[in-house]
Amino acid sequence: MERDVSALVEESELGGRKPRGFGRHLLFTLGVVWSLFQLWATEMGTLDPMRLRAVHLAFALALAFLAYPGRRGPRDRIPLLDWILALLGVLGALYVVLDYYGITQLRGGIPSGRDVFLGSLTLLVLFLAAWRVVGPALPIIASVFVLYALTGPKGLLPFTLPPWLQLHAGSQWGQLMGQLYTTAEGIWGVPLGVSATFVFLFVLFGALLEKAGAGHFFIQVAYALLGHFRGGPAKAAVVASALTGVVSGSSVSNVVTTGTFTIPLMKRVGYPPEKAGAVEVASSSNGQLMPPVMGAAAFIMAEFLGIPYTQLILIALIPALLAYATLFITVHLEALQLGLKGVPRSELPPLGPILRSGFHYLLPLAYLIYALVGLRLTPERAALNTIFFMLVLILSQEVWRSFRGGAGVGFGLLRGGRLILEGLEAGARGMVGIALATASAGVIVGIVTMTGIGFGLTDIVERLSGGNLILVLVLAQLTSLLLGMGLPTTANYIVMASLVVPVVLQLSEKAGYTVPPVAAHMFVFYFGIMADSTPPVALAAYAASAIAKSDFWKTAVQGFVYELRTALLAYMFFFSPKLLLLGVGSVLEGVWIVLSALLGMTAFSASLVGFLHKRALLWERALLMAAALSLVVPGLLTDLVGLGLFLMVYAFQRMRK
Repeated sequence: MERDVSALVEESELGGRKPRGFGRHLLFTLGVVWSLFQLWATEMGTLDPMRLRAVHLAFALALAFLAYPGRRGPRDRIPLLDWILALLGVLGALYVVLDYYGITQLRGGIPSGRDVFLGSLTLLVLFLAAWRVVGPALPIIASVFVLYALTGPKGLLPFTLPPWLQLHAGSQWGQLMGQLYTTAEGIWGVPLGVSATFVFLFVLFGALLEKAGAGHFFIQVAYALLGHFRGGPAKAAVVASALTGVVSGSSVSNVVTTGTFTIPLMKRVGYPPEKAGAVEVASSSNGQLMPPVMGAAAFIMAEFLGIPYTQLILIALIPALLAYATLFITVHLEALQLGLKGVPRSELPPLGPILRSGFHYLLPLAYLIYALVGLRLTPERAALNTIFFMLVLILSQEVWRSFRGGAGVGFGLLRGGRLILEGLEAGARGMVGIALATASAGVIVGIVTMTGIGFGLTDIVERLSGGNLILVLVLAQLTSLLLGMGLPTTANYIVMASLVVPVVLQLSEKAGYTVPPVAAHMFVFYFGIMADSTPPVALAAYAASAIAKSDFWKTAVQGFVYELRTALLAYMFFFSPKLLLLGVGSVLEGVWIVLSALLGMTAFSASLVGFLHKRALLWERALLMAAALSLVVPGLLTDLVGLGLFLMVYAFQRMRK
């Protein structure tokens, strides 16, 4: 079982190929050199953004073909075709670095024949790499956009689409390559730029923190604190996943890191295997919501919105805490319904020794928050300083352990150096999928900008919804969930932010409802993170069901049900941006809004679980759902209605034998 779970993580995030000899050493060296290059580029700060992005993608393309085998490719060696594809990808990306002056200055934005050829080659190799690493959905969608750009009376494909969709004259292939390859409006656009700066450093920080042993420390702390409560292992899973989300932005890695420990314990105290796996799926998927280190999409969101990442952290904090608080309540209700107990205190690890052994893992996190919020450093500088902090911490930790064990300082330095190199390689491996996803999504963003397709999409959505804002949001929600079945969270968010968010904002304004842009972006981001828990493609559920030895479909569906509270929360902060700390008049008003949202989400969870004080009857579940929906928009009347319905159900259950 553990071998299957490890294989799933390796295939989805680390490649899964384990060549022997030279190939193994090359993959390790490439990962370490990529991380060192990113650290050097951030420290120096002198490399042109487009060149930095090109080198960043060159490393990703090389690792994509060398570390990720094709569906039928060998896993113990690197075949000749993959060597060729890797070299072509590196050539296409580094050409932009080598002929940067000619591309940007001499030719004045008009691509030469060589530019067009190498641009075409790079686009093809990029799509092949993305297909291999992140799945077929993203390159297929990007290819459809490429074909759309070529249609029109002046395009390479002369046929035209319906008038409401054919919003441009069409492009020739050379024009399109000029847009996508020789400017910063396509492959080398903002999404890849964010991947090459903020995201890489934060992923590397998480990898180093994990190698140091922080993940195990967080799990042990949560278990020691909460294990003795009713359904304690499930509550420990929620808290541990929230903490591990700081270390890992990946749902699958989060499931494997915490789930291998918490899922068997949940089963031991009485959780059915499917529910034990589902709790881990829901809590791990939400790891990307938890500041200060959120998923890659959050950094791209800050760039799209033009706001500091520190501001986005504060905006995202209350919804993230609400999401986890409600999941905590949900697992408590499940424990009550199942009549579960906790783990005896005598069997729990003592908290004091755990804190003493791992308290130092909190220091880099504390410094990161201080650097971002207190010192107001840029995210790149804050992350870079924290990485240097981590390097010193790892070496000091291993030297101290070796000294105490009598092995000597030299052995500790060697062990610490090995952990650092492994962390550098793991951080780079974890970036391959993100780099390819952002580069491919950049193609979509560039074509959206070039063709103005967003205007036609607005008309389509307006016709389908009849201008009804709720229907507009439901369509946006369904679109995000459908994309989430095939796209990773980052790519899903980029596509939604480019296509759907402008539509939502325009139609909201037409409906007379002014929405802050960040609320619309957060709305699609929240649905995007549900990708890993949305059947049929739910990688987190595959990992959790493998650990729990449960039926995949039952685990995935139950995990999706638990995740629905995240969907309700997205509607709450869309209609009440004060949940995002926007326009809050006073502390009392902020507390009222948060408590109103928490009550609504608790009612929603109780309705889904079917338990409040006792097992809920059908009509009681309907009243709880009505209470939850009435609390979506805070106000005196809606809050009184929601509170009244909630208390009514609770009173009926108290009186019912």
